[in-house]
Amino acid sequence: MKDKIHPNYETCTVKCSCGNTFETRSTQSEIKMGVCSQCHPFYTGERGGRAQQAGQVEKFRQRYAAAGYGKQEEK
Repeated sequence: MKDKIHPNYETCTVKCSCGNTFETRSTQSEIKMGVCSQCHPFYTGERGGRAQQAGQVEKFRQRYAAAGYGKQEEK
């Protein structure tokens, strides 16, 4: 392998938008992220995404109920 062509692998600080910070190792000195394991709904156990909170699923069902969307046809 060639010498002096690889990036430096050093300690890095990771900062989340929720305020959580932790250290890891990377070629970058700082990493900023939007979602981490402290605030992600999968890890926190919180249910209900934005679509469910806004009632979008229910609006969709009401809009297409008259058209029979999703119903089985009778023979």
